[in-house]
Amino acid sequence: MNTGSATPTGPLRENGAAPATLRLSRAQRKAIVAGTIGNTVEWVDWALYSIFAKIIADEFFSKSHGAVALLSTLAVFAVGFVMRPVGAAVLGAYADRHGRKKGMTLTVGLMAGAGFVIAVTPSYESIGIASPLILLASRLVQGFSAGGEFGSSSAFLVESAARGRRAFAGSWQQVSVAGGVLVASLLGTLATSTLSDDALHSWGWRVAFILGGLLGLVGLWLRISVADTDSFAQVQDAGRTRANPVKAMFVEHPAAALRVAGITVAGTLTYYIWVNYLPTYANLTTGIPLKTALLSQTLCLVVFVIALPLMGVVSDRVGRKPTMAAFAGGFTVLAWPLLHLLGNSFLSLFLVQLIGMLLILGYSANCAVIMAEQFPPEVRATGIALPYALAVALFGGTAPYLTTWLHESGHSDLLWVYVSAASLISLVVYLTMPETKDKEFS
Repeated sequence: MNTGSATPTGPLRENGAAPATLRLSRAQRKAIVAGTIGNTVEWVDWALYSIFAKIIADEFFSKSHGAVALLSTLAVFAVGFVMRPVGAAVLGAYADRHGRKKGMTLTVGLMAGAGFVIAVTPSYESIGIASPLILLASRLVQGFSAGGEFGSSSAFLVESAARGRRAFAGSWQQVSVAGGVLVASLLGTLATSTLSDDALHSWGWRVAFILGGLLGLVGLWLRISVADTDSFAQVQDAGRTRANPVKAMFVEHPAAALRVAGITVAGTLTYYIWVNYLPTYANLTTGIPLKTALLSQTLCLVVFVIALPLMGVVSDRVGRKPTMAAFAGGFTVLAWPLLHLLGNSFLSLFLVQLIGMLLILGYSANCAVIMAEQFPPEVRATGIALPYALAVALFGGTAPYLTTWLHESGHSDLLWVYVSAASLISLVVYLTMPETKDKEFS
């Protein structure tokens, strides 16, 4: 099995010449920009659901029990994650057999199409039980798409990097995810700040989903226009593509697959609590207005997106292990004081969100590159996507539901235990895994 090359290969072909190893070429920069923008617009559709969770609960479920409707909405959110491992296996293998470009084109089309369906689905009052069933089916399609997206886009971005800039390039995968959440948050802030409650519930949230779907078409166009990576082209030219990348990943790289899952545990849990769901949770537990909570989220996301590539540069210089350990160790110690500081004022929410997002930088800037560095190119998209999706389904997809259930059960004070325990598990993984900063990569 060829897992590396003594001479680093260029990620994109430029007249057959190998690009510089420590600087990004023009073709590499173009690939990173295209990959980032395409991924951003896909994640707008995914994030809009959690931002408008309370409104969706009113529209798609019976209004007789508000708490039950919200929990049902979050259950659909969680069920969407059940499809992520399925999408990771199917679409990750597709990207390993047919190319990162084709894999990413398929995922963005599925995500945008399902977003359009959610936008036009009639309410529960109009068509009854068919409404939540259509919502469920749409989220299953989006979960399938998201499952394949991470592996394909991570492999594409890291393989499009110059040697010594892999974490920087890989960090743009999470820049694009956070950017998608930021755009969705801006849409949510704009809708909740300018529209009346009646307008917001009747059509405002639907306009946000339609805009998200239109942005998805832009992402589709960008992905069609970019070339595939040199790493995949070399595997294809050498006839090393696998008929069953999923089986090859599990049989030949079981330790790497387990490591990817362990890397993901704390990262996905803290990400979905702090970056996606905290505005809704703060609104529920403290009574802070949703528009105020969304404003705090938007400001923190701006800082987060700007800081991510900078943390990628730090990782390329000092290593994956110390930057990731700082993230997990920070949450292990600070989960309790941060969650107990949360109050109904803008300042308290902003501080809790900002500190948490700054800690998450250590995970988000590294996750794409550290996972890509575990596998050879012929199983890389699958190796990244499937173990990651399994961990995300178990810990990330259930986070909003569990968080809300703890609140409704009167046990909100126990959330910090869950966060600290997950962070401690990942901290052990980070401290015991091999450093891959200087690993040869093909």
